Order: sequence, then structure tokens, then C-alpha cells
Amino acid sequence: MGDMTNSDFYSKNQRNEANHAGEFGCTLQELRSLMELRGTEAVVKIKETYGETEGLCRHLKTSPTEGLAGTAADLEKRKLIFGKNFIPPKKPKTFIQLVWEALQDVTLIILEIAAIISLGLSFYQPPGEGNEGCGTATGGAEDEGEAEAGWIEGAAILLSVICVVLVTAFNDWSKEKQFRGLQSRIEQEQKFTVVRGGQVIQIPVAEIVVGDIAQVKYGDLLPADGIFIQGNDLKIDESSLTGESDQVRKSVDKDPMLLSGTHVMEGSGRMLVTAVGVNSQTGIIFTLLGAGGEEEEKKDKKGKMQDGNMENSQNKAKQQDGAAAMEMQPLKSAEGGEGDDKDKKKSNMHKKEKSVLQGKLTKLAVQIGKAGLVMSAITVIILVLYFAIDTFVVKKKQWLPECTPVYVQYFVKFFIIGVTVLVVAVPEGLPLAVTISLAYSVKKMMKDNNLVRHLDACETMGNATAICSDKTGTLTTNRMTVVQAYIGDVHYKEIPDPDSVPAKTLELLVNAIAINSAYTTKILPPEKEGGLPRQVGNKTECGLLGFVLDLKQDYEPVRNLIPEEKLYKVYTFNSVRKSMSTVIKMPDGSFRMYSKGASEIVLKKCSRILNAAGEPRIFRPRDRDEMVKKVIEPMACDGLRTICVAFRDFNSSPEPDWDNENDILSDLTCICVVGIEDPVRPEVPEAIRKCQRAGITVRMVTGDNINTARAIAIKCGIIHPGEDFLCLEGKEFNRRIRNEKGEIEQERIDKIWPKLRVLARSSPTDKHTLVKGIIDSTQVEQRQVVAVTGDGTNDGPALKKADVGFAMGIAGTDVAKEASDIILTDDNFSSIVKAVMWGRNVYDSISKFLQFQLTVNIVAVIVAFTGACITQDSPLKAVQMLWVNLIMDTFASLALATEPPTEALLLRKPYGRNKPLISRTMMKNILGHAVYQLTLIFTLLFVGEKMFKIDSGRNAPLHSPPSEHYTIIFNTFVMMQLFNEINARKIHGERNVFDGIFRNPIFCTIVLGTFAIQIVIVQFGGKPFSCSPLQLDQWMWCVFIGLGELVWGQVIATIPTSRLKFLKEAGRLTEKEEVPEEELNEDVEEIDHAERELRRGQILWFRGLNRIQTQIEVVNTFKSGTSFQGALRRQSSVTSQTQDVTNISSPSHVSLSNALSSPTSTSAAAAGHPRREGIP
Repeated sequence: MGDMTNSDFYSKNQRNEANHAGEFGCTLQELRSLMELRGTEAVVKIKETYGETEGLCRHLKTSPTEGLAGTAADLEKRKLIFGKNFIPPKKPKTFIQLVWEALQDVTLIILEIAAIISLGLSFYQPPGEGNEGCGTATGGAEDEGEAEAGWIEGAAILLSVICVVLVTAFNDWSKEKQFRGLQSRIEQEQKFTVVRGGQVIQIPVAEIVVGDIAQVKYGDLLPADGIFIQGNDLKIDESSLTGESDQVRKSVDKDPMLLSGTHVMEGSGRMLVTAVGVNSQTGIIFTLLGAGGEEEEKKDKKGKMQDGNMENSQNKAKQQDGAAAMEMQPLKSAEGGEGDDKDKKKSNMHKKEKSVLQGKLTKLAVQIGKAGLVMSAITVIILVLYFAIDTFVVKKKQWLPECTPVYVQYFVKFFIIGVTVLVVAVPEGLPLAVTISLAYSVKKMMKDNNLVRHLDACETMGNATAICSDKTGTLTTNRMTVVQAYIGDVHYKEIPDPDSVPAKTLELLVNAIAINSAYTTKILPPEKEGGLPRQVGNKTECGLLGFVLDLKQDYEPVRNLIPEEKLYKVYTFNSVRKSMSTVIKMPDGSFRMYSKGASEIVLKKCSRILNAAGEPRIFRPRDRDEMVKKVIEPMACDGLRTICVAFRDFNSSPEPDWDNENDILSDLTCICVVGIEDPVRPEVPEAIRKCQRAGITVRMVTGDNINTARAIAIKCGIIHPGEDFLCLEGKEFNRRIRNEKGEIEQERIDKIWPKLRVLARSSPTDKHTLVKGIIDSTQVEQRQVVAVTGDGTNDGPALKKADVGFAMGIAGTDVAKEASDIILTDDNFSSIVKAVMWGRNVYDSISKFLQFQLTVNIVAVIVAFTGACITQDSPLKAVQMLWVNLIMDTFASLALATEPPTEALLLRKPYGRNKPLISRTMMKNILGHAVYQLTLIFTLLFVGEKMFKIDSGRNAPLHSPPSEHYTIIFNTFVMMQLFNEINARKIHGERNVFDGIFRNPIFCTIVLGTFAIQIVIVQFGGKPFSCSPLQLDQWMWCVFIGLGELVWGQVIATIPTSRLKFLKEAGRLTEKEEVPEEELNEDVEEIDHAERELRRGQILWFRGLNRIQTQIEVVNTFKSGTSFQGALRRQSSVTSQTQDVTNISSPSHVSLSNALSSPTSTSAAAAGHPRREGIP
């Protein structure tokens, strides 16, 4: 963001202003300074300068009711003068920067140095021919041509290093590009409602200009700054800008300032847009961040060195505080929740709990790396000692000065062999496999209507054990229709004939429904002939308006008679009131209030009811109880939502005290009760059955009546009659989980949640409590992984608390989308099942890759190690090893990570957090194949020359030409890997490894491609690859031995795993005995200690591993930066001051600009790893 420096930006605008100041009555600078005022100051300033908001509208050439004319020229001019509603993102890293980062890998650096030394020495010819006496340096085999070819090996190593670096950089680059694509897609999808030319239209957020009249409503995220010009009961959560969690009430005469990036929590209205893009409040903050980011980074680097150790001790202390703080403050209400979360934000931004897979992988990589390091060190030591003893002790040679270069050349060769062993041991392919697998899944999940906002959410989804779903819109179609009604003492089972309803009642009913609902809610004619009418706006209100149309009446004339501006007072719907009321002034000066809401709530406030003649009669509590039994419960048991419509008249004098809500909303007269049907989506029951078969419990959390909820739950198959389950109402749930003091107790929740299937009449807080209760539960041996769906603003806290939050793409509010991990673009529950499938697939893909990779690693390391010890020269040369390691790794990760998921994935239970990455079956496969490969390679190494009747390649002098013998070994090795790659496609011990192989074209291409390149290398690789061309029969043998892998795979599959008790599993997160599940944070600590220990030991190869982190971290950046996502998520650890700045939330079309700044900078902060620069 710092690229477009502000000074240029403003100076450009200043020039424009000079030209255009005459056209608009106010300048950019004036508006900017106006938006910095708050409350009454702002009101006074507007009055003084413009004389009311209408005056400001005139200055900006717009109409408060009609909006802008919307001509292209006018819009362009406004964009030119006042700027576009777009905040320029930070520049992505250039390809060169990424190459430089890839070069930081320590193993590569070591290789480069070794290669350069080797190059240098090969050009150095010792003076005189006195080097005959220098040990075994030269056998007669070497002729002149060979001496000159000595440089080739060094050059080849350098070349392969360059290859690796380019591949890595290219991967990082394409990944970053993908994220940007994804983000811009999320941005384009964000629309906002504005009035242009008297028409209410939706336009992309980026198209909003200064002077637009925007309609704001409950759940919106404001996309620009503006001034409130008309509306009712508007409350805004400004915590993202001010940090104050209390909601701010906005009114035209007290506080009309609306700021971008804040959330509308209640009410609706219109605002005049006064500042967009970089000139809006959020934009100004982002610009500061962009400018400040670079300096921060420099400071960070300096600071990191000193505070590494300090941080360690603080982390511990902070973490315990954090935990305590969390336990002490149960959520009081949605707002309170936000507040508590704010405190958490400060204390534990730094280390977001690692995702399950990441934790397991880091741990595994650390283990492998350690082993590799030890092996390579031993190899070098043995080689050097052997050479030294053989030359100086056994042969009693002297160390002559002229021999030094020759000896050094030997030592460099040994060193290169050692490094090669290390290179092969460290699985660089792993991070790549993870990245590719996740990126591929995310791309494909788009087609399955899952828009993934945080990469690792898709992997977490595979471990999900519980889904808490909303009812309306997710399990049901969210197309509300009134199917039953109770009017004038009659219960109609279908829509009544208009003539049978008393005229007075009918008129009251039409007015009550038309006026007392958002004017943005409409029923429009169908798009296609014969289709259903389109419902726009709040779906329940659409159902009621549809009822008016079914009664052959029309609501439009009523609305035209009493436009929105004439409404006297509106009590908007919120989750506490559960009703909505509108007051209008009658022609005679008296007032009438229309009310509608959940029937049991509104009926309690009714003291009269209209009878069959349309006259009010007394309605006593016992009448109400009878009505509940006879009308409301039967409707609810049919799965209908019951809504009561009522009214009340007030005298004109004295005017009632409208702020005393309890008195106003009482003594009502009931007009009618309607039952609204919201049919279950046809594909939901099947999807729920799949979930249950896959070991996932589906729970329904809804604000509806318990009978309605139970009826729908039975239709969906969430509960089956005759089973042992619980259906609770919110009140009862709270009564059962709180102790005498009203505090929530985990033990009490533990008694309830395993059986709970339906939670009805629940508040947002109940949803959050339930999710938190299930996640923190220690009752079951595996920590539960919970997914939650939500669409409303009030679902925010629960979506954040859950392991995976799904927001609805169509019905969801911006707030819900902002808090979620995955957006369901079709609002459909069955898409969640797809997400589970993809998540499990990611996990399996990585296991497949591991199974393949580890076999290659074990074999290559052992061959290089034993070969070096016995024959003083590794049978697989450095360049060959690099080819095997890099290309096989990179390509194999592509091939195995892009397997499409199958339905079979849904037939097993979730893995859970303790399931090791490498199961015993996989361990059996890895070891079994390693045994096969080693046996054959050693056979070839020691008796190969006899079998093929060729010269032995063992004990060849330095710089001797490549031998056929060693080429056969190399070729056989690669062939075995190729066929083993096919074996690796199955990890659960299935027999048919070719199953579905043609569904994955990438896999086939890669296997054939690798085979082709191998032919080229062997036949034409020559000196650089230490290969000599092979005959056809030798090739046939190599391929034949490779094919043996498939046969051997079948043999291994026959051995029952249960017999092999000695097999250990690896890559498990923690042993159960060590760490109780609730201490998951400690579990994370434990991984981090392993990492820190390594850092302290100044272990070189760790940078190699750091590549794993960088890649996984890029994945993390997506989380950490995206506005306040990372912040409010789980409990983690310390925040540095710099983080507090980054925490400022923002409209989601801005949110990624800092997240994407770089894989390491943001993410190192987010993932809490001491940054790379800190390695001593």
C-alpha cells in the first residue's frame, strides 16, 4: 500500500480540486476534516457550514430521496475528484525476491559452497608431476580429457540448485497469485444497496462514489464513510475502529457520523456517502499501516534477536492468564462477548493454535531432519577417517605440501557426499505437497460452492466430529409461505377466502403487514414465466406479504400512502425483542402501533383479540393457554413457524413516552396468528445421513419454537423417533448448565451435549456457549472438532469460536462472512458434506505423499551411507540424488496431492487429533518397500557386475568416467520409485492400487513424464549426471525390477498389520498420557520447544525446514491478516505492540492488503515462530 505514496495521491487530488472546486460546493479536504468530527461537534459543523444535511446533499449535487442520477460522466467526475472506493493493496513480492528467499535454505547454501570449492579445485593443477606420491589420488585410469571434465560435477550441482530454487520460487509465486485471485473474487462478490435515479439497486462496493445515497440495514459492514440522513433505531458496533465494544446509537440530530469498517448491529436507514477509499477512516488507517509497515519490519528484525528468550518466559505466563481470564468471564450477551474477545485479542494474537496437520508435520519433519543430520555427519566422519587411516597409517604416506590440493579435493568430495545424504533426508517435498494439496482443494471446492477464506479450514473440516447448523436457510429452503392462519376465532388449515374474513380485520391485517415490515422487503414478479414470485429482503416478511397477495389484496398502495419517511417511530427486530413494531400518526392526530413477532411472545402482551365480526373482545391468560394448545402447538408440530400480528391505538395527548418500551408494547389487540412453512431442502436428509455415517453428529440450533424445531429435525433425520436424545429450549439449556451463582460450569455442559440434538429458542450467546462447551469438553478421549453454520450478525461469536465457521453466501450478513472460514455460496447444507470430503482428502493426500517420500528417503540415505562406508563412494552421486529428491518429490507431491476425493472417504470415522500421520499400515508399507528396494540395490551394487557381465564401478578413482554398473543402480532405483508411486496411491491397505487412476490425469502425466526424462538423463546425461548409456536388455531389467514393486506391494498387503506389533506409528501430535486434551495449548508449546531447542543448537539444516514453515505460513497469512479474524479466534499467546495496529478490522475488500504482504513478514508474526533472521 505504501507504493502509491500519499503525498503524490493528495497533490494530484489537490490539482483536481482546483479545477473542479466550482462544480461541487465542497472540496475533498473539507469533507475529510468533517468526517474526523464525532457526535454533536459534527452536527454543529454541518449546520454552520451547510445548514442541515439537505444543504450538504445540494452541495454534493445529490437528492436524499432520489440519489444520484447515475450518468457515467457524473460518476467518473466524482471518482476523479473524490477518489475511488478502493484501497490499493501492498505490492506482492516480486519473483526475484521469492528466488532470494528460496536461496536462504541452509542445505542449499552448503551445497553451493561445496560445489564452488569443488569447481575451484578442479581448475587448479598442482605444479610439477610430483603428485604421483599423493596417496590413491590418481590411478592410471585418468587421461587428459577426464582431468578437464573435473569441473562438471560442481557445475551440475550448481545447476540443480538453481532448478530447485526456481521451482520453489515459482510455487510460492503462483500460490500468492491464487490468493490474490481468491481475494478479488471475494471483493467482487461484495455488493451494497444504493439509491440511484430513484431506483434501489445493488452495486459492487468499489463502484460507490461520494454523493451516493446508500441504504444501510442490520448486518451490513459499511463500505464507506457517510452521514446518516434518515432511518430508525440504528445501532453501530464501532469496536473495529475505536476498540469500544458498546454499540453506538446513531441519530440525525445527535450523532450522524457513519464510518467505514463498522458493523450495523440493529436498525436501518440511509446515509449520504462523504468519503471513499483512501480518504475514508479505514483507508486513512490502512495508509498509515502501509507506510509504517516497512519501518516496523526493520525494527522487528533488530528487536527479534534480543527478545527471543524473554518472549519465551512471557509466553508461559501470558498463556496461563489468558486461560484464567477466559474461564472467569462467561459470555454475558452478544455485546459482552465481543468485549471479552477484545481482551483476549490483546493477550493472544501471537500464536494461533497450529492446525492439527501442521502440528503433526512440523513434529515429523523435526524428527526426520535430526535423523538425517546424524546420518550425514557420521557418513562424513567415516569417509574422512577411512581415507586418513588408509593413506597415512596403512600406506605410511607423508602429507606433502604439493599434495594438499589433491587431498582437499578428496575431502570436498566426502563433504559433498555428506551433504547429499542430508539433502535426501530432509523432505523438502512435504511443504510443497501440503501447499499443492490445499490450493488444489480450494480451487476445486469453489465448484462445490465452498468459498474457502482460510486455507487450513479445509483440512480441519476433514477432522470435524460435530456440526452445529442453523435451521432457516441451511436445512430449509428459506422460502417462507403462510399455509395456516387463525383469524376471527377460526383456525384455517389453508389460506382463507378473502370474503370469509371480516372487512375490518382484513384492512387492519393488510395495513399491519405492509407498514410494519422493512420497506426494502418486496415480492417481485417471477424471472421466468410460470416460476415462483421472487422474494427480496427479509424472508419471514416476504411470507407475510405473500399472504396479503394470497388474500387478493395489495400492499403497495398502503406503502405509497405512508412512505418510509412518515413512519413516526420504529422498534426494529433484534434477538432480544423477538418482535418488530411501527408507530404511525393517524389523520386525527392519534397514534397507532402495529406489532408482529414470535407468537408466544406477542400473545403474552395481548389483552384483546378480534372476533368473528372484527370487533375486539377480552383475551384472558386462560384464553391464551387454550389458544396455545389448540392453535399454536398443532401448527408448530407441523413444522410451521407461528407469527402473531397485533396493533394498539394511543391518544394524541398526552403523547406516550416512546422510550418506555415495556409500557408501549403491552395491552395489544391480536389481529391474527399465521403459520409459516419453510420446507426442508430436498437434498438435506441424504446429506445428514452421510454425515452420521461418517461419524459426524449434526445438531440443530435455531431461534424457532421447540415443536417447530423438533418437527423439522425429524424430517431432516437429525433425530429418529425412539432414540435417546435431548431437545432443549434456550432457557432450559441455560438453567441446566449454570450453577447457583449463574456461572457456566463445564461439567454441567458435559452432561448435556453428548445427547443434545436440537436447541430451540436459542440466543446467539447460547450458540456460542454450546460450541465452546463442546470444544472444551474433556469427556471424550478425542477433542471434538466443531463446525458451525451461521448467517446472522449475532452468529459472529459462535462462528469465530468454532474450529470451522461456515457463513451463508446468499442470506449471510457481512458480519457473519467476515467471521467465517468458508462461505457456502449456495447456502446449502449438502455443500458442507462436500467440504468434509475435501478435508479428508487433503489429509489422505498428504499421507499418501508421506508414504512415498519416506520410502525414497530411507532407501536413499541408507544406500548413500552404507555405500560410502563400504566403497568410499556413494553409489548414487550428488547430482543423481538431487534429481531423485527434488524432481521426484516435487512431481510426486503434485501427482499424489491432486487425487480427487471419492465417496468412500465418508465411510470412515474422523481421524481426530491424536491419530498419527503415519499409521501402522503405512509404516508397514514404507518399511516393506524399503526392504525390497535395499535388497535389490545392494545385490546390484556387490554382484551386479557379474550378473550383467560389465566392469565393476566400485572403488573407482577420482574423476573416473561414469560406469555402466552405477548407472544401472541409479536407473533401477528411479524405476522402483516410479512404480512405488502407484503403490502409494492407497494408504489403507487396499489391494487395487490402480483404482480410479484415470480420473487423475495429472498423476498419469507426471508418471509418464518422469519416465521420459529418466530415459533422457540415462542415455544422454553423460558426465554431469555420472551416467553411461545402457543397452536395451539392461533397460528391460531395470524396468522389470521396478515392476516387481507392484507385485511386492500385493505381498505386503497380504501381511496382516495386527501381527506386526513392533511397528511404531509416527507423526502423532501427543501421547495421551503426556498431555490431557484440554491442555491443547501446551501441546502446541511442546512442538515449539522442539523447534526452539533446534534453534539454540544452531542446527544448520533447520532453514531447510523453515521452508516448510514459510509455505504453511503463507497459508496462515490468509488467516492472520484478514481483518480481525486471527485476533478473535482461539486462545493462544502474546501480542507484540505492532500487532495491535494490524488488528484494526476493515471492510473485507481491504482486509487482505496487509495479510498478503509477504509469506514471512506477516506470518512470522502470526504464527509466532521466532523469525528466520533470529537464527544465530
